[in-house]
Amino acid sequence: MVEWKPMGLGPRPVPDPVATPSVWAATSVAALALVTALNFLDHHGDPALDLAVLSLVAALAGTGARLIAAPGTALLCWVALNGFAIPPMGRLTWTATHDAGRLACLLAAAVTGTVLARLLHARAAYRRVTRP
Repeated sequence: MVEWKPMGLGPRPVPDPVATPSVWAATSVAALALVTALNFLDHHGDPALDLAVLSLVAALAGTGARLIAAPGTALLCWVALNGFAIPPMGRLTWTATHDAGRLACLLAAAVTGTVLARLLHARAAYRRVTRP
């Protein structure tokens, strides 16, 4: 039998996600800054390193966001990657095999970050609510 108990009016056990436009703004700034830094450090080298770093940015941005923000986060990271890390620089191009894979990798990273953060928040909230 389920017994309902009021949880109180105190602080919510699970934090509210950050607003989607804020997540996208932070993602845009971080992605462009990191691609610029990597371009200066490795002189327009291997785009796989840029993809790995931008996947990490997408996952970290996803930790505070709603799941609905994941496609936009992945798209913004892909634009920074495609526009400034992959030749020709400054032009968006689409190579179906490569860019679809890169976009899928960035989307998977953003979704993984969001889902993992939600699970960890829910687990922590469950531990706070239940008492030994």
